[in-house]
Amino acid sequence: MKRLITDRVLLLFALLVILVVWMSVLGANGYLVAPYDADYLLSSLESFVPLCLLGLAELLVIVSGRGGIDLSVGAMVSLVGMMFGFMVGFWHWPVWLAIAGALVAGAVLGAVNGFLVAWLGVPALIATLATYYAFTSLALVSNNNAPISTQPIQDLHSLTSTVGQVPLQVFTFLLPCAVLAWLLANRTNYGRRLYAVGTNEAAAKFAGLPVVSIRFRAYVLSGMLSAVVAVITVAQFASARPDAGTVGNGMALPAITIAILGGTAITGGIGRVGGVLIASLFVVWLNAGILLAFEDSRGSQYQLLALGAVLVVSALLNRVTLARRE
Repeated sequence: MKRLITDRVLLLFALLVILVVWMSVLGANGYLVAPYDADYLLSSLESFVPLCLLGLAELLVIVSGRGGIDLSVGAMVSLVGMMFGFMVGFWHWPVWLAIAGALVAGAVLGAVNGFLVAWLGVPALIATLATYYAFTSLALVSNNNAPISTQPIQDLHSLTSTVGQVPLQVFTFLLPCAVLAWLLANRTNYGRRLYAVGTNEAAAKFAGLPVVSIRFRAYVLSGMLSAVVAVITVAQFASARPDAGTVGNGMALPAITIAILGGTAITGGIGRVGGVLIASLFVVWLNAGILLAFEDSRGSQYQLLALGAVLVVSALLNRVTLARRE
């Protein structure tokens, strides 16, 4: 039991199994409007991919410490998505070149956040809230608040087709990014330095680590992961939408919730890629089950309640874990 409480990946895996079994039993006994079966769960992975990637982006910036957070990831998805739409839909760039251009654009936007937070010392909450507004506005005015849905853009939908029942983007985008994120965090000097800076910035400076540069690069990486999500979103909807990452409640808050649920300490220095992956799956499949519990649109409203409850429980679990480590 002690290991279950302190090992977030193990705990999330157990909760995920309980969730799937419970919802499956409810569906089999007619308490849901449709079966909660393997086909339904696999189809919901379309939502899993972008949220997981943005959860990894939040992991990197939160781990960097000093109140690290990125509220602008959804706005970057919108703005980079529009840039990608211009490259493919209007300028007729090859897809591979447009993807490279999107990654560069995401890195530049992330660098803006990194410059404000790491170099100028603006609190991350304020800096990324400001860029959220700025990037959102630029996305809206870039094409007069209109989506880009030309034929080349519609042809991109093949990037998000299915392999069996599994969305293709799980294999082409999510798995490579997750592996690279794990290698970066666990097998590189930069990853070790990032955790060191987040754990104790004063000690990192005393040890001669380039704290500003390390934190700056975390925000650049967050921008690049947001760019990957932008490409996926454009392909998935066959349209570059100026509000793709900000419509409704946006993508940023669910991504932050997933990072915290995955065991990332808001104080910095603690977080695991595996925790973010399983937390993303838990949130997506929980939301999928809630939708089946209601015949009308109330399901989407109760999703927000569930997300808030998950965030509070995650924060409490993180507090217990940190207390046991001290």
